Amino acid sequence: MSEPDPANDASGHRARLRQRLIEGGSDALLDHELLEYLLTLAIPRRDTKPLARSLIAAFGSLAAVFTADAESLRRADLTDGMIGAIKIAQASAVRLLKSEVAARPVLGSWQALTDYLHVAMAHRMNESARVLHLNSRNMLIRDELISEGSVDQAAVYVREVARRALELGSAAIILVHNHPSGDPSPSRQDIALTKEIIGALKPFGIQVHDHVVIGSGGHASLRSLGLL
Repeated sequence: MSEPDPANDASGHRARLRQRLIEGGSDALLDHELLEYLLTLAIPRRDTKPLARSLIAAFGSLAAVFTADAESLRRADLTDGMIGAIKIAQASAVRLLKSEVAARPVLGSWQALTDYLHVAMAHRMNESARVLHLNSRNMLIRDELISEGSVDQAAVYVREVARRALELGSAAIILVHNHPSGDPSPSRQDIALTKEIIGALKPFGIQVHDHVVIGSGGHASLRSLGLL
């Protein structure tokens, strides 16, 4: 007698997951079930539930699994096919949220902006920095990752930020970086760098609207904290 083919899922478990997702939307499945179903696309002949649960336990959350770098996922014994499935889900989420930011004035859609930044940066293992360049209507004209560093530092060069803003004709910018520790509280260095960039851009009439620090525990706005 031949063994049952896991790809056919004799128990109907995958079919039930699929149906719940189709009928109930994104909230119909638990985190491990979403990851479980996603992994079946890369390894259809294997029960992916134990792997999904172990990945979430190892990385701490579904979001952390999706945003983990490829090398970290390889160390968790994932194949390139599995990593590709995870990364296509992450890329789709980031692009969807970014499109919401690009469609409206940034300052009038702050929640959409912070949602996008959180998905893009909150769970990075290394500190990174980006600059959002805005036109005179506060519409996003360029979103640039300008630095990736160690677990606690990313190099940001004031002269390069100013040069790029002038090159793009930016009317204003928003500075963003993440804290891999998870705590978004700005450091003294964050505050000092922000003031230095404000000083460098002021003669050119380019505003620094904010400096946003992203952590897995939330985000901090230097403007909201009265630090600009």
